[in-house]
Amino acid sequence: MDEELRELRKSVLKTGTTTLGLVCKEGVVLAADKRATIGNGSFIAHKKMDKILPITNKISATTAGSVSDVQLLVKLTKAELRLKHLRTKIEPNVIESANLFAMFTYQNIRKFSPLIGVTAFLVAGSDTNGFWLFEISPDGSVVRHEDFVSTGSGMVVAYGVLEDIYKSNITVDEGIKLAVKALNAAMQRDTPTGSGLDVVVIDKKGVKQILKEEVKQVLVKR
Repeated sequence: MDEELRELRKSVLKTGTTTLGLVCKEGVVLAADKRATIGNGSFIAHKKMDKILPITNKISATTAGSVSDVQLLVKLTKAELRLKHLRTKIEPNVIESANLFAMFTYQNIRKFSPLIGVTAFLVAGSDTNGFWLFEISPDGSVVRHEDFVSTGSGMVVAYGVLEDIYKSNITVDEGIKLAVKALNAAMQRDTPTGSGLDVVVIDKKGVKQILKEEVKQVLVKR
């Protein structure tokens, strides 16, 4: 890993968030907190930020980094995927969606600007080839994860929970509970992470937002 990539990863850690993804037997679970901070996490700018965004009806992405750059790259990716769908009548798959995110992220971090546009994404979805989970790093690299992954300032705490509890062939219901437990642990120890959480499931039927009441029940049971 070169010095540039180390600095980029440090920048994402400073943005203040925790996102994670889990590959389950019948789908993929994505989760993220709802707090947006500025000043290296010292001030809470927003308490209801949506960090899991729909890309298609079968693909979603978690976001981390500079909000303006994140919003731009999501818009560009969604527009390109829609345009290809209109031209070819073929539904976009998860791999090409991840590669598009990676291309735009690569271009964004290397453009000339007085502000560094640091972004990171987890892209997950379902297509004819199965369930997929990809990590798009700030430098534009793409890594597929067959189990779990976490990003952001609270990822160290989240990884502790994921490493301890995750198992192969985990069910979606178990994955939801594990995602909430890992995020809740991050919120307890990482100041920039908090203000609630969102959980999304992608299965063969498509993207499903888990209700906040369901999430609250999981937290209460814990």
